[in-house]
Amino acid sequence: MIIVDKAILERQAAGKTIKVGIAGAGFMGRAVARQVVNWVPGMEVAVIASRHLEGAVAAYEQAGVVDVERVESPEELEDAVRRGSPAVTDDLLNVCRAEGIDAVIEATATIEMGARVVIEAIEHGRPAVLVNAELDGTVGPILHAHAERAGVVYTNVDGDQPAAELNLYRFVRSIGATPLLCGNIKGLIDHYRTPETQTGFAAEWGIQPYMATSFADGTKISFEQAVVANATGMGVAQRNMRGLRYEGHVDDPEHLEMYDVDELRDLGGIVDYVLGATPGPGIFVLAAYDDPAQQHLLDFYKMGKGPLYCLYTPYHLCHLEVPLTVARALLFQDAAAAPTQGLVVDVVATAKRDLRAGETLDGYGRYTAYGQLENADVAAAERLLPIGIAEGCTLARDVAKDEVLTYDDLALPPDRLCDRLRAEQTRLVVDRVGRRAGAAATDL
Repeated sequence: MIIVDKAILERQAAGKTIKVGIAGAGFMGRAVARQVVNWVPGMEVAVIASRHLEGAVAAYEQAGVVDVERVESPEELEDAVRRGSPAVTDDLLNVCRAEGIDAVIEATATIEMGARVVIEAIEHGRPAVLVNAELDGTVGPILHAHAERAGVVYTNVDGDQPAAELNLYRFVRSIGATPLLCGNIKGLIDHYRTPETQTGFAAEWGIQPYMATSFADGTKISFEQAVVANATGMGVAQRNMRGLRYEGHVDDPEHLEMYDVDELRDLGGIVDYVLGATPGPGIFVLAAYDDPAQQHLLDFYKMGKGPLYCLYTPYHLCHLEVPLTVARALLFQDAAAAPTQGLVVDVVATAKRDLRAGETLDGYGRYTAYGQLENADVAAAERLLPIGIAEGCTLARDVAKDEVLTYDDLALPPDRLCDRLRAEQTRLVVDRVGRRAGAAATDL
């Protein structure tokens, strides 16, 4: 990040301020806008889009900007950008279509609309910066493929756990160690939490109850670790991850002894989480060094005797780091977190309670389902339903509590982009598997 901050300042000195458009004015959209407006030299928020225009206006007001211009078309937005007038719009796609916008921050917290925003940004040559692990974990691989074909960067954001893990993963590899587990630190998992149980927490922190529910019921961490898995090629050791409980510090020798190094190697590395450990907001990577000389030096550095070592970051700073992701993408064509390995895992929908035929699913973080992480080959073979596309699906049969839903259990809503992207993503996965099998046969 040291290089990035200097590059932003150089852009500012050259009179080439980075102009970002934010699609979505919820919790994260507002926070990112406030950060950029007040504390990021060389970058400005040119437009905020929200389906509810008053939300976009409020986001600017909370950042200290009270004089904003309402625009209805890409042309009107282009004119506002040329004049340096902060703009708001209720058409999220205007942010992607208008000339003069350097990068699009997708902060809708939705799947269907978020996918439309990202596709539009890519088609118009804008880096797509997602504050949306749910979208990435559902259709990220195919969106990334679209971005690659268009020659633009698709990325999730620094500051959230996935990119924090991936930054550490890249560091570990750069020093010659072998990453074997990318981990998240959680304090609570209760699959049966609902917006009713999370109302108090949501009100305290100013977030939507459904989002607070996804934090608690395990869906959010499944999406976060899906982002990591699809970027590294690491799968899960079992459905829903292991989530071992350890109530000491994450780098304690006793914690490391809970993992079998040979098993982790045989699995090709895994994504997982630990429950109850400190530092609570942090992330960690377990890595191995086999060389005795390196092990001796690492012991001297107080890292332990090995062969398994824990490197961790005790925080993740969400909205504070999003502008750095924009600069990485725009100035260095570097993604903080992108599904370069394709679809490695899927977040599958699981019944929170007994469900009845004819019921309509209400999506993640609500009352009918929670998400579990599963390896993509298993999910495909069993036709398991991704929770990211569950909302609006109608059940064709009764489903028992804790049963994973399948495509055969329900009817999909008509004419959704997310379903078309999933179908395209499936074809992409099949093609890649076929090419790999062909290459292996040729090698033989």
